Amino acid sequence: MLVAGASMGGLRAAEQLRAAGWTGTITVVGDEPHMPYNRPPLSKEVLAGRAGFESLAFTPKASTADVEWRLGTRIVAARLDERTVELDDGTTVSYDGLVVATGMRPRRLRCPGPVAGRHTVRTIADAQGLRDELSRPGVRVVVVGAGFIGCEVAATAVGLGAAEVTVVDPLPLPMVGPLGELLAGLLLGRHEERGVRFALGTGVAGFAGEDRVTGVVLADGRTVEADVVVESVGSIANVEWLDGNGLDLADGVLTDGQLRVGGRPEVVAVGDVARFPNARYDGVPRRVEHWSIPTDSAKHAAKVLVAHLAGSEGELAPFAPLPTFWSDQHDFRLQSFGAPVLGLGDVRVLDGEAEGDVLVGYHAGGRLVGVVALGGQSAAMGAARYRAQLLKQPALTV
Repeated sequence: MLVAGASMGGLRAAEQLRAAGWTGTITVVGDEPHMPYNRPPLSKEVLAGRAGFESLAFTPKASTADVEWRLGTRIVAARLDERTVELDDGTTVSYDGLVVATGMRPRRLRCPGPVAGRHTVRTIADAQGLRDELSRPGVRVVVVGAGFIGCEVAATAVGLGAAEVTVVDPLPLPMVGPLGELLAGLLLGRHEERGVRFALGTGVAGFAGEDRVTGVVLADGRTVEADVVVESVGSIANVEWLDGNGLDLADGVLTDGQLRVGGRPEVVAVGDVARFPNARYDGVPRRVEHWSIPTDSAKHAAKVLVAHLAGSEGELAPFAPLPTFWSDQHDFRLQSFGAPVLGLGDVRVLDGEAEGDVLVGYHAGGRLVGVVALGGQSAAMGAARYRAQLLKQPALTV
């Protein structure tokens, strides 16, 4: 068995293959030199210096003690008809079953100007480099992108005492895409109250400076001075190695409702590289970049793959996870259950008030499809109370 990708999705896949009854060999191949580790703290606790990099490593289950880990090694090509992959060291590896878990990498801005001083936050190496820069006194930080990572990094930089922190985004509000205008407006106010500046409704035209960035040139003509720039402008799926196999790789790896890839029962995809239809909702294939998805998808995909290789007949119920995310920013948390993005046309306050802890519901087809809490612990607990209700609801038809 071959697992392509040695991040959280790859680890969970190896664990779940054993749990599903696979007793044969398992080889996990990943391009980072580290064993699988937890990424969310990189933009928060680790970047702020409240947790060490050593605290990130996952503890593999005992059942995976015999798994072979080929780290610091990248898969460069796959020949699915032959059931082989080629590694960057020139070797070829064959497999009976293949788990695609190669995840994402940060998108970078293609703008004129120097490269030094520009950062992303995806890996341990990224966070190490950025933490060193943010520790400099009087540092001026520009974060490009007001999504999850961008807002978390901005909050962390303010907490570290940066002289100026400015977030740039072409959209009118931070995180408006996943949250909608109501919560995004509240989020903007809370960040501004804590010292974050925003340049919204404009993009980046280029970077000022000679050998190193000294400012960010905006599309509206302004220049924001900067010593450090953090680019948080989305992700690109690591799928190039699958080119030439007749797969839909337009946005990650398209799967069916059982997480099988390209009609091949011996190939499954897990984690945020998988674009799958969620039977809980409308059946439209989507990628979901939430922390819960690698575990949920690995559990389902492993059962499907092992059953096929064992010659078992019958089919599992289609994959139908309940997406979950949280985001810690400053002294408050966003906590979500369900699929708020499907209910942006009907957003209602369920509990609380704008100035304090608030719980917001997202509705589609007359029913609740997601909840998001903004605030402290009580708000997060309020969102959790809706989890059972969301799990019990029938599939959404639109």
